[in-house]
Amino acid sequence: MVPEQPDQTQGDQPAVPTPPRLPQLPPLPELPGRLASEAPGWVAEVDVVVVGSGIAGLTAALECSDLGKVMVVTKSVVAAGSTPWAQGGIASVQAEGDTVEQHIDDTLVAGAGLCVPDAVRVLVSEGPDAVAELIARGAEFDRDEAGELELTREGGHHRNRIAHAGGDATGAEIERALVSKVKSMPEIEIVEHALVLDLIPAAGDLPGVAGVTLHVMGAGTRGGVGAVHARAVVLATGGIGQIYAATTNPPVSTGDGVAAALRAGARLRDVEFIQFHPTVLYLGPGARGQLPLVSEAVRGEGAHLLNSAGERFMIGQHPLAELAPRDVVAKAIMKEMAKEDSDHVFVDGRMLGEEMWRVRFPTILNSCRQVGINPVTDLIPVSPACHYFCGGIETDLDGATSLTGLYACGEVASSGVHGANRLASNSLLEGLVFARRIAISLHDQPPPRRQPAEDPREPGLIDRSVVPTMQQAMSRYAGGLRSARGLDRCAEELSVLAKSNGAVPGLEAWEATNLMTVATVVVASARIREESRGAHWRDDFEDRVDGWQGHLLAQLEDHHLRHMFVPIAKGTMS
Repeated sequence: MVPEQPDQTQGDQPAVPTPPRLPQLPPLPELPGRLASEAPGWVAEVDVVVVGSGIAGLTAALECSDLGKVMVVTKSVVAAGSTPWAQGGIASVQAEGDTVEQHIDDTLVAGAGLCVPDAVRVLVSEGPDAVAELIARGAEFDRDEAGELELTREGGHHRNRIAHAGGDATGAEIERALVSKVKSMPEIEIVEHALVLDLIPAAGDLPGVAGVTLHVMGAGTRGGVGAVHARAVVLATGGIGQIYAATTNPPVSTGDGVAAALRAGARLRDVEFIQFHPTVLYLGPGARGQLPLVSEAVRGEGAHLLNSAGERFMIGQHPLAELAPRDVVAKAIMKEMAKEDSDHVFVDGRMLGEEMWRVRFPTILNSCRQVGINPVTDLIPVSPACHYFCGGIETDLDGATSLTGLYACGEVASSGVHGANRLASNSLLEGLVFARRIAISLHDQPPPRRQPAEDPREPGLIDRSVVPTMQQAMSRYAGGLRSARGLDRCAEELSVLAKSNGAVPGLEAWEATNLMTVATVVVASARIREESRGAHWRDDFEDRVDGWQGHLLAQLEDHHLRHMFVPIAKGTMS
């Protein structure tokens, strides 16, 4: 289907650039309207249901705890997910000499022209208070001898503003504190080992949701498929990394929230922008699944990037060299690998010394030593891998989606703060700030409790057996470097794989269907955007194009994707 274009702005409004002619999409898989499953065998009534138990989900649950009954649903145990794996830290304006305007500028530069300025200002200006609240809830950050937060710098930042914990175990410490706090709250019910299947459509003329269906796995107070009716649903399900063969994301990152929202009719925004972390520990050509991260905080402390000849190849490519924004570094690494016909480069952190590695980077030190590398004396082989989903479910400044009663925050959401490329360590901050804003909005204007509607959507499933082939196709054709030919080939392969039948309802088939759904919309959006910008790189369109400065929206209608491009008016970007 040819994507739609809105009317151009007229009158005294800022001039809207005319976008280029949008390409015809190749044939895409026909996607299920909902997941095939048994009918719900039980019903729970709550006020707010939060799906996901990372920094965004747990913060949302805590902030909403005085609204009534709150349920947190998580696919694994409550302490699992992406947050515990976050190494670098959380960015906010804390140091003397740093300012909100400087942090905003760094974020906008990294976002490559697609950040929503109002969202960035919200993130940065409310960030210090959000971090202070996190500390009040028990998170213990590393401090200097004077008791002040120990701050460091990462790629794209011009100031030291990254607070960290346990050296490189920031996410684990944040998760520990939030889990402890949530478990102490009797108003919050935690349901573990529960996969949310679909959003329940709400009755009435206004598109909205009335809750979720979910499947509780294993022993528990409830079992099998059930329905949770709620005034508000908050999706905080994290990323989509498992659509690729190699990622830093945990196994639970199968895009469940993105897929469920798409099937319900919510708008997705800018899903083509997927950040590949420049420095993931290289474990050989056959390495698959979740791979260890070598945080760019290592480079922030002085480590260098070297090619196979031992040369620093980032010098002269960007004023910040190894601390350039992630898209710049990742692309430079990929080009260096191609030039050398190699599948990795190196991080040289030998100058940091043993104490720095032991105290500041114990997690990375342990990961390296487990595979026979001693970073105190050895170079660390690294290569880019899928790391962070910059797009997601479109939300406003209060986390509200295009469906009434549905909210989203954290990596699953497109709040507008990341644009085409996330600034390092803004992600944990985003989860905090926008979870708090969702709660404030629900306090001010709580949505009415709506009755569930009959669900006319056609169910379907995709067999788990196709996932490895799908992941390989995505990594090869829709990963770090893309082209029209490769994306068309990927769409062709996905269409064949999506026709697999015989899937039996269960966790593996549900996850496979979600992965195929997310992979399809990523490929389609990447095919439409004919330019290279931020974390989206096209071999056949190597530069930015002014006409593509805008947001690409996607919705699912009658099992098929519909796209709309919304240009950004000139003069509205900071």
